[in-house]
Amino acid sequence: MLLVVPGEDPEPWPTLGPQICDLIEDRAIYGPGSLQGEPYEIDPEFRAFIYRAFEVYPRGHEWAGRRRFKRVGLSVRKGLAKTEKQALIAFCELHPEGPTRFDGWDAHGNPVGRPVKSPYIPMLAVTVDQVEELAYGALKYIIEEGPDADLFDVTLERIVRLNERGRADGKAVPLANSPGSRDGARTTLNCFDEPHRLYLPRQLKAHQTMDANLPKRPLDDPWSLYVGTAGQPGQGSVAEEIHVEALRIAEGKIERPDLFYLYRTDDDPDRDLSDKDERIRAIGEATGPIGEFGPGQFDEIASKWDRPGADGPYLERVWLNRWRRQGDQAFDMKKIQPGLCRSGERLPKGEFVTLGFDGARFRDATAIVATGVESGLQELLGLWERPDDDEVDEWEVDEDEVTAVVADAMTRFAVWKMYADPPHWTETVGSWAARWPDRVEEWWTARTKPMAYTLREFREAIDSGSVTFGGGEKSHNDLIRHLGNAGRKELKLADDEGKPLDVMQKQDGRADLKFDAAMAAALSWKACLDARKSGARPPQPVGMPRRIY
Repeated sequence: MLLVVPGEDPEPWPTLGPQICDLIEDRAIYGPGSLQGEPYEIDPEFRAFIYRAFEVYPRGHEWAGRRRFKRVGLSVRKGLAKTEKQALIAFCELHPEGPTRFDGWDAHGNPVGRPVKSPYIPMLAVTVDQVEELAYGALKYIIEEGPDADLFDVTLERIVRLNERGRADGKAVPLANSPGSRDGARTTLNCFDEPHRLYLPRQLKAHQTMDANLPKRPLDDPWSLYVGTAGQPGQGSVAEEIHVEALRIAEGKIERPDLFYLYRTDDDPDRDLSDKDERIRAIGEATGPIGEFGPGQFDEIASKWDRPGADGPYLERVWLNRWRRQGDQAFDMKKIQPGLCRSGERLPKGEFVTLGFDGARFRDATAIVATGVESGLQELLGLWERPDDDEVDEWEVDEDEVTAVVADAMTRFAVWKMYADPPHWTETVGSWAARWPDRVEEWWTARTKPMAYTLREFREAIDSGSVTFGGGEKSHNDLIRHLGNAGRKELKLADDEGKPLDVMQKQDGRADLKFDAAMAAALSWKACLDARKSGARPPQPVGMPRRIY
């Protein structure tokens, strides 16, 4: 399946694409790999992608010659040299002869391109190692080993374009999660490599910062390029934001989109992936017209499903480019998003609610979640997350601040019970129980079997749509992110139907995936169910005394 948004127009748009392709095939080489150093040949699908990516508004339009798309996304399966494709486009944007900006019309009415004036191209990846291995590393090789190496000054820290006098005239720089120091940069092209891996708060902030830099050079028509593979639904990654927006464009819900997105996958619901021949056909569909790079390549990929312990959802995600929940993800985020999301919907003052509390004082995060007993709407009331280790040496949740949020909830709502996991907060939870003796209960999540059944009940509520997720935009997104972060650990215990039970844990031991808000949500839902089963009712408001005359 090939999703291209926006779809084809009745009349083709003018484009600088043919000139871009000519530059690549005339002056660029393949990056590191089996074909490294050889002259680059553009395959038909990549050519079509370039043509669309560099469309401009037609003659007679009030924006004639300006870029049609401010953001461009390419999502294809693993192994299709997508990182190299990003590097090649960055090469054209940086090249002193790169025809990437409009410079008038020729005699046939076609747009003519010119180079970017003093280009600045930040290239963001998740880690420093990835910066060198992915798009920036490919660009570095293409320039250093290509025919125009003398036009640039290249190091691991930057690639500088030189003018006719040998002076700096623009550059590309690698970034790893830290564009704060670049906040004043006047960007002409943002490159985001593997945006499905950009989902942590600092990474989302980095993306936001880079995006905010684009309007600083309006005369140079700046834009952003996203190249990667499908991610896990529910993580709230940059790639997921782009993908969801593209689906809305395809559904006609966005007028005059400024995003061009090409997504190739195999998502045939009738595909039987237990059959190896079907897997081979699926891989071929996800690959597209370029086909196999060598005999038996698809068979070799399809064999990965047959290995003991193979994670099928992960293999679908990377080799078929399907948005799939990884095998150790606790919740099916496709059931949560968008169907159960109620961003902006808040629990009203005085609502009869239950609370859930979970977290660590010194590591990970601490969270408080409320659930409307009648409505089933959940709202994240408070979240305290430890910054990344490379940003802070010592960190501790502010106990007074947490207690203030609890006190506000007790005042603002009619609270039946708060189920609080006491480890790391034993004295604090005790003080709350003394202050609100009928409303605060210790609920130990370390009790394996009760916790497993609590998690099962929470999943059943998600499956049936009994629970929904609201809150303000930020708190809503944080709650959904934590639900997507939660992993699962299968137990050697079975439920009453003989199905294996499980509990929440970190996915693949990933310390950066915090899920305390998901645990608080499960505890809050457990309290909600207990309130319903006990027939609990909100306390009646005390009437005002009548004046007797």
